[in-house]
Amino acid sequence: MKKAVIDVGGVGYSVMTYSPLTLNEEVTLWTHLAVRDDALDLYGFSLHEELEIFHLLLSVSGIGPKTALSIMAGASLPLIAQAIIMSDSSILIKKAGIGRKNAEKIVLELRDKLPQHLHIHAESAGGDTSGAHYDSDAVEALQSLGFSAEDARAALKSIDQSHKTSGARVKAALKILGK
Repeated sequence: MKKAVIDVGGVGYSVMTYSPLTLNEEVTLWTHLAVRDDALDLYGFSLHEELEIFHLLLSVSGIGPKTALSIMAGASLPLIAQAIIMSDSSILIKKAGIGRKNAEKIVLELRDKLPQHLHIHAESAGGDTSGAHYDSDAVEALQSLGFSAEDARAALKSIDQSHKTSGARVKAALKILGK
């Protein structure tokens, strides 16, 4: 997180951002004003999509503005969208540095809230958003059986998409991993 002072018509506003800003250069920021009992905090974003993700993260219970901004600083917009679409909390744990409970809560609460136009960002991160090939439950189950997360994801990605439940996906993945 970085703090910048933005001059607007001779008035300086302190803005928290994770986007790199250049000194004495004109910028346009999408902002969010967080009102607390003891402070008014301003958060700024270069892209409107970043502000949308920020607002989505704030809608998750227990996630405040500083935590949301630190998540965004740790994981790119495409990775956050990919984690939500693919129900893979491990991406957020690894890249954003948040705990398992918060990561799972974010994925669970935002799965149906992510706007369609943000799915394009997930595709740019290399995610297949045509349907989740695996979910965090199936990956965790395979890890508890001794398989690495990478092997589990690879096996789950290669199974037939007719397997709809986590249990069915785990069984099919075990057949692949057992070969």
